[in-house]
Amino acid sequence: MLAIRTRRRKAVVLATAAVLAGLTAPSLTASPATATTNTATTNTAATNTDYDDTYYKDAIGKTGASLKSSLHTIISDQTKLSYSAVWDALKATDEDPDNSGNVILLYSGVSRSKSLNGGDTGDWNREHVWAKSHGDFGTSTGPGTDIHHLRPSDVRVNSVRGNKDFDNGGSAVSGGGGSLTDSDSFEPRDAVKGDVARMIFYMAVRYEGGDGFADLEVNGQVGNGSNPYIGKLSVLKAWNDEDPPDAFEEHRNQVVYDDYQHNRNPFIDHPEWVESIW
Repeated sequence: MLAIRTRRRKAVVLATAAVLAGLTAPSLTASPATATTNTATTNTAATNTDYDDTYYKDAIGKTGASLKSSLHTIISDQTKLSYSAVWDALKATDEDPDNSGNVILLYSGVSRSKSLNGGDTGDWNREHVWAKSHGDFGTSTGPGTDIHHLRPSDVRVNSVRGNKDFDNGGSAVSGGGGSLTDSDSFEPRDAVKGDVARMIFYMAVRYEGGDGFADLEVNGQVGNGSNPYIGKLSVLKAWNDEDPPDAFEEHRNQVVYDDYQHNRNPFIDHPEWVESIW
């Protein structure tokens, strides 16, 4: 899917120009597929907002540690969920756009019934992308229930990932949609590499040692164990570049903001901020 960039004024200007041009251009007969795609894009453009002048106004123009500090302050203003409430939240945030009765599983890409949430083989469960043992925050309200990094995952694939750091390489994970793993790291399928990276960067900015939780940080190694770190920084930065936000990820960010936590993942809105901070 193509990444949608509707938060820029430039995009708004271009979209307006395209509409005006269309009013004077000869009418064309589009195929049903093309017509559907254009309608979906138009609807998305109409519902997204440029948050730079509002939500991110105190961060715009900053770089490095100053940018990280400003973003931390902005995104720390959130509504917190209980761990039990996460089940229903994920059924909305990760809903299959082609089947409202299903969710899309993060690592495998499989569409599975919302009703199959649980802990048995064939079920999906609540995957902490920032492994909860990295900082020992468990499932208590806070990082343990933050749905910006909690995603539906196949129970067995989730078990394979465990609390491993992220890196390239390894052997294929059965049913993992192209994911790979070895003794100390996990590599998700290509389509969500950037999603994973941006979730990790969100957590490293959101949780800075306040609220009674550990200061979460991204570092340059794997095998971090129970320390409040996740790597591998260079790989996560590359994944952010190689797999930019797509429509599903952007829609998810909007649902979390509008309906649940009322905060945003800034790296979905501004992937370039990763390089600015790290």
